[in-house]
Amino acid sequence: MSGEGRVAVVIGGASGIGEATARLMAGRGWRVAIADRDADAAARAAAPLGALALDLDIADRAAVEAASREIEARAGRVHALVVAAAVFQPALPPAELPMEAWDEALRVNLTGTYLANRAFGTRMAATGEGGSIVNIASIAAIASMPVHAYGTTKAAVVALTRNLAGEWGRAGVRVNAVSPGSTLVPRVEERIRSGRYAGDPGAFTALGRMVRPGEVAETIEFLASDRASAITGVNLVVDAGWDVAQTWAQHGGVRQAPPRAQQ
Repeated sequence: MSGEGRVAVVIGGASGIGEATARLMAGRGWRVAIADRDADAAARAAAPLGALALDLDIADRAAVEAASREIEARAGRVHALVVAAAVFQPALPPAELPMEAWDEALRVNLTGTYLANRAFGTRMAATGEGGSIVNIASIAAIASMPVHAYGTTKAAVVALTRNLAGEWGRAGVRVNAVSPGSTLVPRVEERIRSGRYAGDPGAFTALGRMVRPGEVAETIEFLASDRASAITGVNLVVDAGWDVAQTWAQHGGVRQAPPRAQQ
């Protein structure tokens, strides 16, 4: 089991990709702590895993520092940190996007990610035994989309990841990012049902389907584990081939699979 009793903290682990990651890591032998600003949801997600649950606003510096100390005191040295907490935004033009939405995206997605990396990564580096950090970015970090605040903060998370990988590499701390494509989490499923997406997002990918939360969780757990011991500073895209399929549209779209040969 890749966790082997080591401690993993999943911030934003009460729902979506974070919850799937916490569940997978617990199943792989990690001792998991779930931190989320929805304390009740964190407790519900943690209970079946025997995990530690904490109420945490990731953008509150004092709270993040306190959480890093509390988790270490209660569970032991933190070996892996997953930062999955984020806020999204409506797809509005700049003139219509409230500045409050911009400020909140910066506060949570970027400043919060930095504060979590700073608090836990500094402690990992100081032990001399290293550790692993996985920040959740997005395909909005690598492509143009009408989510100007969200996409900008996620692109900044990728840059932050690379910077901190260089900062802490000699201390044995690996820092990587994962950029999921459209993933079948409740928020996205609701957008599909309500018609807020133009059709099935899976139709725009090379594989012809959306990403499942467990597939992103597998990638995160891999990067957190010793199986990725020589990987740092990367942004690993998990998008079912969305990025590679986009430029095919002007050529008629991605080709369908040929008919299967008769046996």
